[in-house]
Amino acid sequence: MMTEGSTIQKKSSKVEGMKERSNFLREPIATELQQDTTHFSEDGIQILKFHGSYQQDNRDNRVKGQEKDYQFMLRTRNPGGFIPHQLYLALENLSEEYGNNTLRVTTRQGYQIHGILKKNLKSVISTIVNSMGSTLGACGDLNRNVMAPPAPYKNRADYQYAWEYADKIADLLTPQTGAYYEIWLDGEKAITAEEAPEVKAYRQKNFNGSNFSNSEEPIYGTYYLPRKFKCSVTVPGDNSIDVYTHDLSLVVITDKKGNLQGFNILAGGGLGRTHRKDETFARSADEIGYVHKDDVFDLVKAIVATQRDYGDRTDRRQARMKYLINDWGVEKFTAKLEEFFGKKLEAFKPLPEWKYEDYLGWHEQGDGKLFIGISVENGRVKNEGKFQLKEALKKVIEKYELPTRLTANHNIILYEIEPQWQEDISQIFVNHGIEINPENVNHLTRYSMACPALPTCGLATTESERILPSILERIDALLSKLNIAQENIVIRMTGCPNGCARPYMAELGFVGDSPNVYQMWLGGCPNQTRLARVYVDKLNIANLEKFLEPLLVFFRDNKKNSETFGDFCHRVGFDALEKFANKYKFSEKKAVKKGEKLPRKKRNEHRVSINEEWYQKLKITSTQQEKPMNQIVIEALESYFSK
Repeated sequence: MMTEGSTIQKKSSKVEGMKERSNFLREPIATELQQDTTHFSEDGIQILKFHGSYQQDNRDNRVKGQEKDYQFMLRTRNPGGFIPHQLYLALENLSEEYGNNTLRVTTRQGYQIHGILKKNLKSVISTIVNSMGSTLGACGDLNRNVMAPPAPYKNRADYQYAWEYADKIADLLTPQTGAYYEIWLDGEKAITAEEAPEVKAYRQKNFNGSNFSNSEEPIYGTYYLPRKFKCSVTVPGDNSIDVYTHDLSLVVITDKKGNLQGFNILAGGGLGRTHRKDETFARSADEIGYVHKDDVFDLVKAIVATQRDYGDRTDRRQARMKYLINDWGVEKFTAKLEEFFGKKLEAFKPLPEWKYEDYLGWHEQGDGKLFIGISVENGRVKNEGKFQLKEALKKVIEKYELPTRLTANHNIILYEIEPQWQEDISQIFVNHGIEINPENVNHLTRYSMACPALPTCGLATTESERILPSILERIDALLSKLNIAQENIVIRMTGCPNGCARPYMAELGFVGDSPNVYQMWLGGCPNQTRLARVYVDKLNIANLEKFLEPLLVFFRDNKKNSETFGDFCHRVGFDALEKFANKYKFSEKKAVKKGEKLPRKKRNEHRVSINEEWYQKLKITSTQQEKPMNQIVIEALESYFSK
């Protein structure tokens, strides 16, 4: 097996040298934090990420000739999205005292606070740690936040196992350096939750070169991982966490009585890429095999060690594990991890079809208590006009001391709610302008996501979070114009190609290229099990309707019964889409309001008469299913002629 020194190739990237000089993530953070400056050095910026923070610049506040408006984003690490009530209230207060007065739910089930000044970083981090939270490992070249389905089903053993093992894997792969507590808490290591004894034992267990002996970091070593590493644990069928997008995903396998047997293993997912560099690409995870529950921690370490020792450290664009698996192939990758693991993997167990769940609205959690899922547009928890989500959450969580779970679609679930509290909690949300009935949430907004992008993200080349609401309004208007107003489309947008909002799994993905210009991806599916593909390399957002209308008309007139937009684009293929779009002639037809009839001269549909009985049945069905009558007729005709 490789030694620690041999993991670093001769022409390693600059960041590898920064990690080596850092003394296990201590420097230059410890020194520069004491300096009266507004920002960190280049080395400091890179090492700071391991502590959960990114140095940013508010581009909206740039003034020519003056220093950049430096500020910091802090990201919390919350396995399975768990936020105890003490932590939420602390974060809410910190965002007011030191941040920009908002919180941002991430797409990896954590919170971000934006707008913190360098001089206040220590106060904010120490408060988070002392409030049962952490930012350690939320960023950087190591295992990030471990995701799990947020649904708090207390009568479902598989969901409880998913939470348990998300926590344990997070603990197993937590950096062991004392730097975090030395720098931010003056050496006082606060214990937020007691680590399971078997986790500590498996971390120290050195088998087949999985560990570095006599190292402060037994798993990671001096150089940590080549790039970030992402994990998830879920249950069969529940794809609320985008299971195919992670470096490693584990699927809980139980027997008929609900007893844990082991885990299916998927590996090699990842979405970050660079525009017009074909050697970078989004990739969905492969099925690797099955592991018995008693061996799962050894298996996790074996996969991490394989990436640690063989991942590319010369080119950070090629450093994710997806490239290693893509270059080697699944068979060679599996053989190498089995060398670390010390035994053969079993065959991947059959699984049911995956389905995306958002768990919005009121639900029973299985033990007599309730939970409620709240839709949070683009994950931004704020008070703005009549929309007072931040205030409502504070009141409810403070009054009832409720734990919360964050979702991978940046929504919030509050749980452990006694039935007698339901009416009061509902009223608090309603009084603060919060929609609690998921059926009343705009159908496009409900399934959309955007990354923060401008003005603070240093990687963003164009807008995302700030512009997506207006984009959805335009698409909504176009759907109404085309008489398909009720069509749901999974829409995701990012301000750069790194893919934080996972646009490459969407039915319609916007990927920022340059100011007001996006690369357009089509062909993903509603349950996030298929990668989309690039359809248009550059689209100025001003031309959105001209781009989208022909595709939607082609979809409307040729889709199969219940076929979604993404599935349709995938089935017919891009050649057919382009052929139709090139021949499409735009009309001046305006959106038809409910109940409104266009003059006959502006109608281009063929008229077919039906008797009054069938018309009334059609009208009732249209109202019940919230579908246009012509769509129901088309679906019925498709079914008839397909026989």
